[in-house]
Amino acid sequence: MTDSHTTDVAIIGAGPTGLFAVFECGMLKMNCHVIDALDMIGGQCTALYPEKPIYDIPAHPAITGGDLINKLEEQAAPFNPIYHLSQQVTKLEKQADGTFDLETSKGTKINAKAVIIAAGVGAFGPNRPPLDGLLDYEGTSVFYMVRRREDFRDKRVVIAGGGDSAVDWALSLADVAKSVQVVHRRPKFRAAPESVSKMQQLDKDGTIELVVPYQLEGLKGEGDQLSAVVVKDFDGNLRDLEADVLLPFYGLSQNLGPIAEWGLELEKKHLNVHPTTMATSEAGIFGVGDIITYDNKLKLILCGFSEAAMAARAAHGYAYPDEELHFEYSTSMGVPSE
Repeated sequence: MTDSHTTDVAIIGAGPTGLFAVFECGMLKMNCHVIDALDMIGGQCTALYPEKPIYDIPAHPAITGGDLINKLEEQAAPFNPIYHLSQQVTKLEKQADGTFDLETSKGTKINAKAVIIAAGVGAFGPNRPPLDGLLDYEGTSVFYMVRRREDFRDKRVVIAGGGDSAVDWALSLADVAKSVQVVHRRPKFRAAPESVSKMQQLDKDGTIELVVPYQLEGLKGEGDQLSAVVVKDFDGNLRDLEADVLLPFYGLSQNLGPIAEWGLELEKKHLNVHPTTMATSEAGIFGVGDIITYDNKLKLILCGFSEAAMAARAAHGYAYPDEELHFEYSTSMGVPSE
């Protein structure tokens, strides 16, 4: 039996921006079907850093990735979105009447009046360091994300990388792990200055150790249990860092997957959109969040929220061109109860 649906808006991607797009569409009385390749909503917030604090969400001095997704799910719930998880949109075809037919890897078929692509970085995976025997330790001693801080309590942790993830987790794990050593190829870190300052102070206090300038050279251990991480400086000197766990934070590899085959205008693996409507090069298809680009685009969740609001309004204009849409504040409109 074919699983077929009709909806106002098909949203590709169930990360924070996609979830907020459900709310914005709902406020305009448009229903949504949401498709995501992961088996849970939340995108990177859920898959990569559910317990990592986020500090730049308005009205939340700090909120974890997991809690943010829970709040967004609750906010979208009154509009009864339909989620299609563990499946990828493999086909997207525009019909003669201007609607779109989507088909997923599980055979789900959706006809939508408009499409919002909120696919983040697309299909993503970690950039692995080129170390012999790395795969033997993955999942037991080598991890590319932290789901629960408590998993690393009393562990000797080596963190590799110089970006926000490396710095943030060095700060977060400092009071949980037995030891934390941060390996980076240069003294300068590409992270929020305030966070870097805090990490450097922990290094001065002896709470953690900054191992710079060094780079990863090898792994030592038995079976799947790590015992040491070998690092090398630029003079070729080797050093063994005692370790139970290695956390290499070298970013994600991005793969747009089928999105790259839909004939949409791309720039360096990102969708080109109009910055006031989020319209792609194909009328009726809009993009929001990390997958898009325009002049001075900032890859921040809070910017994605704004983009979702603009995309929803533009999608309404496309889906219902004969309906005049009056701007109303949520305080005047209210939100329907479930």
